[in-house]
Amino acid sequence: MFKLKINYCLGVMGLFLALASCKVPSVVQRQENSSVPVSYGNNSDTTNTGTIQWKQFFTDKNLLDLIDTALKNNQELNITLQEVEIARNEIRMKQQALLPSVSLGAGVGVEKVGRYTSQGAGDATTDIKPGKEMPDPLGDFRIAAMANWEVDIWKKLRNSKKAAITRYLSTEEGKNFVITNLIAEVADSYYELLALDNQLEIVKQNIGLQKNALEIIKVQKEAARATELAVQKFQAEVLKTQSLEYDIKQQIKETENRINFLLGRYPQDIPRERANFLTIMPAMINSGIPSQLLANRSDIRQSELDLAAAKLDVKVARAEFYPSFGISAGVGFQAFNPTYLFRMPESLLYSIAGDIAGPLINRNAIKAEFLNANARQVQAMYNYERTILNAYIEVSTQLSNISNLEKSYDLKSQQVEALTRSIDISGDLFKNARADYLEVLMTQRDALEAKLELIETKKAQMSAVVRVYRGLGGGWR
Repeated sequence: MFKLKINYCLGVMGLFLALASCKVPSVVQRQENSSVPVSYGNNSDTTNTGTIQWKQFFTDKNLLDLIDTALKNNQELNITLQEVEIARNEIRMKQQALLPSVSLGAGVGVEKVGRYTSQGAGDATTDIKPGKEMPDPLGDFRIAAMANWEVDIWKKLRNSKKAAITRYLSTEEGKNFVITNLIAEVADSYYELLALDNQLEIVKQNIGLQKNALEIIKVQKEAARATELAVQKFQAEVLKTQSLEYDIKQQIKETENRINFLLGRYPQDIPRERANFLTIMPAMINSGIPSQLLANRSDIRQSELDLAAAKLDVKVARAEFYPSFGISAGVGFQAFNPTYLFRMPESLLYSIAGDIAGPLINRNAIKAEFLNANARQVQAMYNYERTILNAYIEVSTQLSNISNLEKSYDLKSQQVEALTRSIDISGDLFKNARADYLEVLMTQRDALEAKLELIETKKAQMSAVVRVYRGLGGGWR
């Protein structure tokens, strides 16, 4: 009767424990919104430049060699690869939690109990062999295997493993995004270097023209056809342009060092063709449709996987409110004397037990973790939407930039041609006393500025093409 009461009480307590554990706080719900506009404008062509491999998109052999070196040596990329390895090892840890944990142990000890105790009296009256008492003190020799296993009824451990796998895939996408940005940064810096080389060449040519004009004005001064003021003005203009030459040389050095840093090596010369930068034609860009960004952009796929992992984390946190079921078992041998250790069945020991446990009173910490997991899920949702929005705006902006830069480049080319012709015209007029020296100076200055701006526009064109290629998700394949 007494045993029945105990069992009844335990059953009631277990039922109460289960009911109390199943009360879970409500989840903040938010509708996922991953829709994007159907096009970037009037274009509905599904051909997408982002699917082209970088070795086919870029045609400059020197640039291809630089990118290949960067992909092998760049420290940031190598750090990201280690993050991928860490995420892979996290999966192994979560996989282990699903399996029973088995341990093998051995121990040796000695115990002396009082004779007039229940254990001491029992040991004294125990005969191992006829006429022999239990030794005193009593030894303890044992070797056993123990196993513990949590039964994953609520899929807590399986969801935790799925979350780890999802985060591993997220780090893979993060690695691809780093590759995309690295390739774009190397290409952008390379084109900047080519532009600086051409600007330096133009400045040197302009210094030659200005020195020529300076010599002419000196001769005219001696012939009383010009003043010292004109000589000094021409001299100042030569010095100004010579100063600009050294500024550009410094920019070249900084750009070379930036490329070397991206390549993970100490400063050295960057091999390149120093031909006319203005003859390079930007690659043809096909933007496709915005929905293709969801498949091509590594950062979008990464944020999508982060959102999926956050949802699994909420399920894991919810399962903490439910009772956990565990099974433990052990088997081995134990004896007071090593000579009896492996005698069967006297020295054999074994045990098996099951237990159920769940939060009953102190559930605030579990509730807080559940609410945190839910908040992180909402954060991941907003981040996913923001990443899609940023990708669309980035591509849309660069497509508009390419179009406007093309028109600007055509106009600036015409401006340079006009100013180049005006240099010869102003020189002839000055020699015939039909123009003053200020007109010559301003014409040379305007022509120099226009040529430098033309190169800047060409560089901006190349940069825009690289950026829209990156924006469309190109580079990581």
